[in-house]
Amino acid sequence: MDNQKIANILESTAKLLELHGDNPFKIKSYLNAVNKIERQEEKLEGKSKEELEKIDGIGKSLSQKIFQLMQEQTFPELDELISKTPIGVMEMMKIKGIGPKKVASLWKELEIESPGELLYACNENRLVALKGFGQKTQEAIKKSIEFSISQKGLFHYALAELNATIFMESLKKINPSIEMLLVGEVRRKCEIVSNIHFISSGENQESIQDALSNISTEFFKLEKTESNTIEVSSTAGISIHIQFFPANEIIYQQWKETGIESHVSQCFELKKMDEMELKKYTSELDIYQAFAIPYIEPELREGRGEIKRALGGNLPTALVELKDLKGILHNHSTYSDGKNTLKEMALACKNSGYEYLGICDHSKSAFYAGGLSIERVAEQQEEIKKLNVELAPFIIFSGVESDILTDGSLDYPEEILKSFDFIVASVHSGLRMDIERATQRIITAVQNPYTTILGHPTGRLLLSRAAYPIDHEKVIDACAKFGVVIELNAHPYRLDLDWRWIEYAINKGVKISINPDAHSTDGYKDMYYGVCVGRKGYLTAKETFNAQNREDINKYFQDRKNAITGNQ
Repeated sequence: MDNQKIANILESTAKLLELHGDNPFKIKSYLNAVNKIERQEEKLEGKSKEELEKIDGIGKSLSQKIFQLMQEQTFPELDELISKTPIGVMEMMKIKGIGPKKVASLWKELEIESPGELLYACNENRLVALKGFGQKTQEAIKKSIEFSISQKGLFHYALAELNATIFMESLKKINPSIEMLLVGEVRRKCEIVSNIHFISSGENQESIQDALSNISTEFFKLEKTESNTIEVSSTAGISIHIQFFPANEIIYQQWKETGIESHVSQCFELKKMDEMELKKYTSELDIYQAFAIPYIEPELREGRGEIKRALGGNLPTALVELKDLKGILHNHSTYSDGKNTLKEMALACKNSGYEYLGICDHSKSAFYAGGLSIERVAEQQEEIKKLNVELAPFIIFSGVESDILTDGSLDYPEEILKSFDFIVASVHSGLRMDIERATQRIITAVQNPYTTILGHPTGRLLLSRAAYPIDHEKVIDACAKFGVVIELNAHPYRLDLDWRWIEYAINKGVKISINPDAHSTDGYKDMYYGVCVGRKGYLTAKETFNAQNREDINKYFQDRKNAITGNQ
């Protein structure tokens, strides 16, 4: 039982205690323990009650409960709370925008016991008169439930790709001769996918079926087998679809099953081809040449004008790759809400082969994330100076993720803003904006001479929270005018800027910075997902801000700061 699982159980207990109106001091002690455990580097598992008791924020009573949890895999207090809470009420607690207290009001005062009943109540305008709600809250809850319903059966690319990899490796361990090709949404590296799709030759079907009968049911379960298909489900809920074709058709079927339907049909509309003729080819390059089209990378086969671009010679010769990136910008440390110290973040970055790290802990308004006071800013910058001597030629750039306040201003006075090497400006609060207000708020921040990078421009959390509306063209135009870089936040739940707007930014001369928004050293791996969706937007190394080397990035930051000083 790892630390995160323990923290999750304690957090669930705290929320249910709040739902049932328990002692607020007890609830606070649980949440405090959750925060401490999540930041704890050492594993709790294996520790004695006495050792647990010595950990700051846990104490005697809670240490006994955690020890019992690790020993018996049970938490009686949570079990009791669950037993007296309707399942539908617990589902309501997952709805964005309403915490345990509001759920308790809905349950006790309106006798609502499921998200479906709640949606109906919203449609009936029943929440408006309830204390603590009102029209805006009712509308937000309704939208959240509708958004959640619309996302059922969809999965983040990172999870789908991981499941696809584990599945293939599991089969290979049983039978190394098994061959399958990944196609469909996962091969196109779509940010959201509905299933995992493999193809294989018919001669592999029996060996794959045999392997599936011996595969670990901990991860995968065989659902059904038909004449030329196998359906498997993963414990993550993702459906894995395997289709079998004659061996001589495999490359053609790989091409056909990878591109979106409109991409494939547009190829046939361009040049009438006999499928039997295409099936003889042994590479996708040959298939495109048969259509007299230059080769198109799998990520681009979305039916969004890529064929026309290819015919006009307007496809990039090489899309951005992970190896092109020279540094990692926009990261957090224990100075705010990160899990690793500044030095640990720097060493992990350096040891991964990068030339520089941009540290961007939260600004002071982000009190919920331990945002930096002015005194802590000075403390961190002093540590950065010392580490830059110790780790040279590797460089840590002093940055901050400055909250964009409701009026578009940045979250520090000018004398503090100018002390940083660069600034990532992001919206974290006041997300319920109309398009005019949201757009103007961001443009105001972009106009600030200290803004270097616009962070996660729409605030979306894929499959969880819809983006706040912005006029993308106006925001990108403003970034072009004021020389502001736009972030492609590489966290698999964000992937924001949306790849569909990357080409517009490129055409306007705006650089894109692929940033992981890492809150631990493990977060650096998310750079890969940023590259995946960057490629879907035709991004190359030339247009990628952090594909620049250490010296060029340093010069860019210094020149920008000097230009600001010269304008004062």
